[in-house]
Parts: sequence; C-alpha cells; structure tokens
Amino acid sequence: MVCAIKVYEKPKLDNPVLIEGLPGIGFVANIAVLHLIHELKAKLFAEICSSAFQDLAVTTKDGGARSPINELYYYKSKGDGRDLILWYGNTQALTTFGQYELCGRVLDVAEELGCRYVITLGGFRIEEATTNPSVYCAASDPETLKEALSLETKVMVGQIFGVAGILIGLGKLRGFKGFSLLVETPGTYPDANAARLALLKVCRFLNLKVDFSRLDVAAEKTKDILESFGLIRKVEKEKKKESEFRWFI
Repeated sequence: MVCAIKVYEKPKLDNPVLIEGLPGIGFVANIAVLHLIHELKAKLFAEICSSAFQDLAVTTKDGGARSPINELYYYKSKGDGRDLILWYGNTQALTTFGQYELCGRVLDVAEELGCRYVITLGGFRIEEATTNPSVYCAASDPETLKEALSLETKVMVGQIFGVAGILIGLGKLRGFKGFSLLVETPGTYPDANAARLALLKVCRFLNLKVDFSRLDVAAEKTKDILESFGLIRKVEKEKKKESEFRWFI
C-alpha cells in the first residue's frame, strides 16, 4: 500500500488542534472544514495521495485531470484561540488497511507539528429531518468526554465508522486526546444545517470566531466536487434512491 505525503511547508504552530473534514454521512465534516479553510484563510502545506483512494481522475473543462486527494492546511491564531491543522479531502480510503494507514500518516505529521489533540466531525443518520437535531459525542478519555458534553451534546452509543472513529481510537494509542461530534442528518447530500451546528460546537470549544453567512457556499461547492467524482449523483436524478457508495460517518 502506498500513502504518500508531499509537504510544501513545515509551519511553526503552538499546540495546534487537528480537525478532520473528510466526506461522510451528510458531508458534515467536509462542509464544516471547507468553510473554516475559506473563512480563516488557512494555508495549504501538504497533499496526500493513497493507493486506497478511488482509481480514477476527473477531467476539467480545460483538459486537465484531478485525482482524489487529501490536503492539510494550517491556521495560526491571532488571538486567544488555538492554532489549527485542518484535514480536508474529496475522499476517504476505500479499504480498512488504507484507512488506518491514512490516519497513521496524518497523525505522524500532526505530531511533528506539536499537535496532541484531535477533533473529528460527522453525521448520524436519521430517517427524517428535524428542526432541532441532536449532537452526539465520543472521546478518547473521561476527562475529554466531559469537555465534549459541556458543548450540550449526548453520549454516542454504537459504532463510528471511518476516519471519524479511527482517528480518535488510533490517536489515543499514541497519546492524543480528542473527541468526535456527530450531528443528526437524514440525507446523503450535503447538509449545511448539520455542518453549521457542528461548527458552532467546535467554535465554542476553541474560542474561535467565524462568519457563518457563506456556509451555504461551502455546501454547494462540496456538492459540485463530489458530483464531479461520481461520489454522489445529481439531486434531481436521485430523489428517491440511496447512494450505492458506502459512506463513512
């Protein structure tokens, strides 16, 4: 298995927090982290390719080709907040081995930059939309769980598939603390409201001030990117069908 990371810059960060933002149920993490990247003007410092990503490239209008990829961005706080490492991508790995390798390599990079805390985001599937979705949490240890519960969340009981779960468990084995936030969402398609709620919790925890007025733009861009890779079908053709792709929380 090949998981290669191309590092363009090694930023000097002060005790940063790693926030995961890969596709999953409702694309909650994808939208939330893309919005943070735009609003905080975070800087790209590394790109990740894996042989466990989809075996395709998408052509562009000008004849170029884009492959599935993950990216790492950094943000240096200008106030009382924390420095951040933002993990964004248009895919997760498609094999169990690939998922663990991907998480391990990202934790390697984060650790080198002084990071010891991770936050993962995701969706918790429900049958119908609700005006007041619940947010569930799971954490690396009891102390961190109390921090997550202080954000008005509920304890998650069950399984967390994909990077949102693996990163917390694997990080714990390596001395990282952290928690996962899962927001109730009914659909496969980008859920901007669920992403907004997840971001509100994260910003409250990190004392981070972010403008939410353009979050719908991040949701629309997320949908366009995922449609171009065939990871979701266009909404008008898929109103009553479930996606055949196995989405990770």
